[in-house]
Amino acid sequence: MEISAMKIIVTGAASGMGRYFALNLAKQGASVMASDLDADGLASLAEEASDVAGALVTTIANVAVEDDVIRMVQETVDAFGTVNGLVNNAGIFRDGLLVKLDKETKKARKMSLKKWQSVIDVDLTGPFLCTREVAAHMVESGTKPGVIVNISSVSRHGNMGQSNYSAAKAGLVADTKLWGAELARHGIRVGVIAPGFIDTPILQGMRPEMLEKMLLPVPLRRLGTPHEIFQGIKFIIECDYFTGRCIDIDGGCVI
Repeated sequence: MEISAMKIIVTGAASGMGRYFALNLAKQGASVMASDLDADGLASLAEEASDVAGALVTTIANVAVEDDVIRMVQETVDAFGTVNGLVNNAGIFRDGLLVKLDKETKKARKMSLKKWQSVIDVDLTGPFLCTREVAAHMVESGTKPGVIVNISSVSRHGNMGQSNYSAAKAGLVADTKLWGAELARHGIRVGVIAPGFIDTPILQGMRPEMLEKMLLPVPLRRLGTPHEIFQGIKFIIECDYFTGRCIDIDGGCVI
């Protein structure tokens, strides 16, 4: 599928990788609905995209809220006539050990249910809702072909202090395989990318010694870039024989 033919939603588009994805899809001719909760970030993105080859509009939406997702998809259809693509990028971290012994009180500090649920809601339920609504529109309208790209993480293999995040990102890979099988009959392909450590504002704020320690298990010994992850998205969109699989772009982390 050609990127210029895409009427595509990008969630978590106000900053970081999502911003790069939305802007560069629009630069390559796609019509992009950029979604986020950060109104200021969306406003600056829209200004930056004022002269792109395609089109970029924005909407404030919480991917974990069903009504917000339904509205977001309808706004995309209203703006572009249809929707045939989705990048499920929105995600949050709420890290913490499952249990940690407090040396003074000798009591176990536990990961709260709230911390667990908030990550599951955004990082797993969010992609479920967004994929469901985009797929439902395509099936009902007869729009085809279509492409959905999920953003997982190297943490799907398990990462200390990330019970919630690892579970969500592993679940997203499993769902990608299921959705790829279920939606193929409707002309919808589904792929997933698992980035490693990427050079985004979150990591740019880390102390150099902490960053160096984090990169020790990375064979290529450097951070990835949003552009390198975007290359994976571009491949999934343009390769019409790809579906249901995960692409690791992680500098060799899982070797």
